[in-house]
Amino acid sequence: MNKQTLCFWILWVGCLLSASASSIFIPMDNSQKNHLKAYGIAYFAVAHDVTVSWLLNYQGGSFLMPYAAAMEDECVIRGISYQVIADVQAQNIRNEVAAVENNTNEIKLTKVPKIAVYSPPNKLPWDDAVTLVLTYAEIPYTTLYDDEVVRGELPKYDWLHLHHEDFTGQYGKFWASQRGSAWYQQDVAENEMRAKKLGFDKVSQMKLAVAKGIRDFVAGGGYLFAMCSGPDSYDVALSADGVDICDIPFDGDPIEPNVQSKLNYDNTFAFTNFRISLNPYEYEISDIDADPTIHMTNKRNDFFTLFEFSAKWDPVPAMLCQNHQSVIPGFMGQTTAFRLDKIKPYVLIMADSKQFGEARYIHGEFGKGTWTFYSGHDPEDYQHFVNDPPTDLNLFPNSPGYRLILNNVLFPAAKKEKQKT
Repeated sequence: MNKQTLCFWILWVGCLLSASASSIFIPMDNSQKNHLKAYGIAYFAVAHDVTVSWLLNYQGGSFLMPYAAAMEDECVIRGISYQVIADVQAQNIRNEVAAVENNTNEIKLTKVPKIAVYSPPNKLPWDDAVTLVLTYAEIPYTTLYDDEVVRGELPKYDWLHLHHEDFTGQYGKFWASQRGSAWYQQDVAENEMRAKKLGFDKVSQMKLAVAKGIRDFVAGGGYLFAMCSGPDSYDVALSADGVDICDIPFDGDPIEPNVQSKLNYDNTFAFTNFRISLNPYEYEISDIDADPTIHMTNKRNDFFTLFEFSAKWDPVPAMLCQNHQSVIPGFMGQTTAFRLDKIKPYVLIMADSKQFGEARYIHGEFGKGTWTFYSGHDPEDYQHFVNDPPTDLNLFPNSPGYRLILNNVLFPAAKKEKQKT
């Protein structure tokens, strides 16, 4: 064989190998170097018109996409573990995932979700886990607040996260401990000014209008995600529609009589039969939240367990629970966990803490949309305090607690298919 013929065969074999290496497989089990940035790659691919297969329950919820040099370059740049595989290997994976005997499923991600984060424009002395992980994963988002919600701008977005927020108008019940702090005084002043600008006499009235705007967003098909004080303060606000539950330190006049009996639990998404905290000195909004002292004294034993759902028959909760480990280290927040007896019977509990008898991760539908509530403040900071520095996610690229947030971010990208009957 002469030199020219040899070169031809080398080039031909190279072309065959290149043609057969037509997919990128991103494992999401313990072999993955950076789980969090892998979600960013999936989002990046969909944003560039590449259909991504989310392989539910397959190696931790892995991703599969057509090969593109630019996509491989991004994997390298972002430090993500990946494999370039041939067509036949990709088809074998799909066949294995589709097999009826396996609790796996292939979900196509085809739509770029428009992400919004409800967060105040003024700087507050704590970080927000969702904005931290969105930034780290390089997933773009828009920040909005009361003005945009009241103006009816939520339908522009697919997915909304509620910042560490108090929708009852009680400023997170920080009055007792922080009323002398400059940040607290500024927050009160800015909220009062914003309420007047939007035509409300009280901050609590503005926050209720915002809560109703979010409710309508979900009813119209939006995806809502909330953490920490967002879930219970949101439901408490909806239940207190038309009822003054704010004491003198918060709105200048006392709580109206018999407020507990006036709450309407039919208005809420997730919680029922709760009692609100009427003490302005108590750092609690309601008894939806579990007893924080139990967690403070049991940190080493604080874990919660993800439930396993059928990837083929219950793809939504299966998507929301994808992870490389089923037991997740616990973490506290203003709302550390949800008491089981305060959760409505039709709410889907996706993770609980057997040792404490609490729910940590719940989901439900409202109208055409869905909501997901996740308790705790920061999955990698057990007890986050005011003015603590933000978590550096470079130190936690494989965080299973943060993965649950990113499952929710990708959820709206999934192609809607008819449910099996």
